[in-house]
Amino acid sequence: MQQKNDIILRAEHVCKLYGANKTEAARLMGEGLNREDVKRRTGVTAAIWDVNFEVRRGEIFVIIGLSGSGKSTFVRCLNMLHRPTSGVIRFENSDIGKLDKKELREYRRNKIAMVFQNFGLMSHRDVLGNVAYGLEVKGVSTIEREKKAMEMIEMVGLSGWEHQPISALSGGMRQRVGIARALANDPEVLLMDEPFSALDPLVRADMQFELMGIQRKLGKTIVFITHDINEAFKLGDHVAIMRDGRVIQVDTPEQMSAHPADDYVRQFIGSADKTKVLTVSHIMATPTCVVRLGEGPNHAIHEMRRAGVSSAFVVDDRMGLAGLLTADGAIRGIREERTIKEMMITDLPTTRPDVLISEVLPIAAEAKFPISVLDTDGVLCGIVTKASVLSSLVEETVPADQPADDPEKTN
Repeated sequence: MQQKNDIILRAEHVCKLYGANKTEAARLMGEGLNREDVKRRTGVTAAIWDVNFEVRRGEIFVIIGLSGSGKSTFVRCLNMLHRPTSGVIRFENSDIGKLDKKELREYRRNKIAMVFQNFGLMSHRDVLGNVAYGLEVKGVSTIEREKKAMEMIEMVGLSGWEHQPISALSGGMRQRVGIARALANDPEVLLMDEPFSALDPLVRADMQFELMGIQRKLGKTIVFITHDINEAFKLGDHVAIMRDGRVIQVDTPEQMSAHPADDYVRQFIGSADKTKVLTVSHIMATPTCVVRLGEGPNHAIHEMRRAGVSSAFVVDDRMGLAGLLTADGAIRGIREERTIKEMMITDLPTTRPDVLISEVLPIAAEAKFPISVLDTDGVLCGIVTKASVLSSLVEETVPADQPADDPEKTN
């Protein structure tokens, strides 16, 4: 049985050089020269150089970079439309560079499919004919291939359009046809080279959402090319940033945002909406005053005075959140001889460490007190103040290990 996180594609020191003097160019690239200098001295263009990464089965792996970074060249190496000059690309541990013509044809037909930016549809066929084309090439019977094609057409939301000509479709609908055609062959890997870049923003957002839904439903591995950092971070389980033919960093969107490899990566992702990448764990802080449910109001006042705050979070014996006790509530409890349990506020906003910051923005805007961060067992593991949420919209976030100020002051 395959593990969810096993490796389906692996690139090992992959290079693609264009020009006659490849040996000299490779030597200079290996010495660390940039590709502009190598091109000037040898006439050879290093489209990609020493690319290494792994793609896990069932994930969306996004390759991002500016025009000329090598991302489209590399994705075409994954199905051998471009044959690498050196290095190895493995599919399920098999070196695809060693496949003979028949094996390569079978690999392209059954294991890997590609969706192009310009859709690549046939104008003389209707929607059904386009989606069923790959199955027709494989020799699948008419009844079987049309049944499969209709399933894919329905999945991409084009039911009722199966007999319409391609000319009658909008750009977004044509892209859906392209995706349905690729999925009809039931490939294990889907390659998508900037498939949504020609679409208007609203249609693009819809297609991104549709793609995520399809991928989660079918569990397909997708290698997605884009130049849009927000698109990369929205779709990608892992993201690879390329520059001048090299991979600069491979990481999850969250880790890349929190720990960029260098200034280039930091600047490249600077325009990304961090609230849709970073989770609450990056901005939550340790509450400075915590008291136990069984302790008295006098002890709570003492702890608040010691911490220099005017409220305390109340937890049970297992550190589960019970409520929040204010200084006023504790004083009234002393006067009226009532317990912390009787005086604490229990209607508190809560969230989890793995929730995106964007999801707590509306909660923080309305909350009278900091948002309590609880694990799956209800244990209090931190708090998120309104100030920390707002700071995440600007630039820097509050370090997770930095104690928060008084909840009533920082909220």
